[in-house]
Amino acid sequence: MIFYSTTKASAPVTMKKATLEGLAPDGGLYVPSTMPHFSAEEIALLENGSFNNIAFAVAKKFAGDEIPLDRLSELIDECFTFDTPLHELDPDTFVEELFHGPTLAFKDYGARFLARMTGYFAAEESRLITVLVATSGDTGSAVAYGFHGIPNTRVVLLYPSGKVSRLQEQQLTTAGDNVFALEVKGDFDDCQRLVKQAFVDQSLRQKLTLTSANSINISRLIPQSFYYAWAALQLRQRKPDALPIFSVPSGNYGNLTAGVMAKMMGFPIGHFIAASNANDSVTRYLDEGRYEPKPTVRTLTTAMDVGNPSNFARLRYFFENDFRKMGQEITGIAVSDAETLETIRSVYEKYGYVMDPHTAVGYRALDRFRQDHAGAGTPGVVLSTAHPVKFDEAIKEATGNEVPLPETMEEIMSKPKKATLIGNRYEELARFLSELNTQTN
Repeated sequence: MIFYSTTKASAPVTMKKATLEGLAPDGGLYVPSTMPHFSAEEIALLENGSFNNIAFAVAKKFAGDEIPLDRLSELIDECFTFDTPLHELDPDTFVEELFHGPTLAFKDYGARFLARMTGYFAAEESRLITVLVATSGDTGSAVAYGFHGIPNTRVVLLYPSGKVSRLQEQQLTTAGDNVFALEVKGDFDDCQRLVKQAFVDQSLRQKLTLTSANSINISRLIPQSFYYAWAALQLRQRKPDALPIFSVPSGNYGNLTAGVMAKMMGFPIGHFIAASNANDSVTRYLDEGRYEPKPTVRTLTTAMDVGNPSNFARLRYFFENDFRKMGQEITGIAVSDAETLETIRSVYEKYGYVMDPHTAVGYRALDRFRQDHAGAGTPGVVLSTAHPVKFDEAIKEATGNEVPLPETMEEIMSKPKKATLIGNRYEELARFLSELNTQTN
């Protein structure tokens, strides 16, 4: 398959090149030249398939002949060794739990797939790939453990100092070996800006082969479409004539973009809710037609604290820069911190179910959407993006209860933190990368 830049100012590339570059030379994001499509007959054949069967069917539409199908199948099975439960709260409301991977967050889906694709392509090229990542928490930990020990790769993670939970920080600063953590004096937008500057720094790129593991990388985004396809087909078996609404906690908008891609591919999906917090630039765009990013506001839902989301460029590309077209498929709803805590509390009291704050934002947005739009009987799916233990302080404030630490996390919490503190000036990042390159060559 061929991929184009959203700015259309770079030459088209293969999936290998899009994966290894991450960001197009013109600063745009790679998108498929033509979205692959599943016919009704192909969809029917997948209805009773396993998660990995569906993942393989989607992945091979994108990978084409760039990776042998038997190796691609093995890669899928290596990635997704955990379940993707669809938890029923009531007959019309479901929570798709995406936190059963090794770092307890939905980012495991994309990071593990990307790591193996990068390793495969890097080995073909006999190159050392430097993976540069800005993270607001869960991306970093998923990438750290997804890429840990993958040959021909090294990872540099940038995270905002004091703006991630302790568990998240422990996960992304304790992997070691080929994984390096940079604690940035700033917010997530600063981290993202530094990464983007590195990708357009031609003098740096002459020394290093850089790629990204953020959802700006198309091979991180593609596997996120797998769980939309999986949930849609699971619900089709229960309610054959109903097209589900997906409510997506949205920060950098990669998760939502992957859902839009799944629908464009032909999977039975009705509508999307872009559930945001106070960082509501996309919500305002959908309401008013003007995109006016503002400085990041810190909230309870830290992974969604993004003032200028990168993947919005892909959404605008898919909808031809027409906010009305986008609004036909996506409704933006912003949820306050007070509503988030109240939702955690009320869902726990009603169903005995504990949601992390991001999931609660998705649930509250779905509830508000239904009050204004959806009729009875339309299934709604809330994407649950993180295990509640990652936000135990908010859970305790809302419910009065502590979330037990899973056994798999106890060892990580006892490890010493290893991170390098830098400022938010690009020169400091460039210096670190140059020194790292000297040390490893």
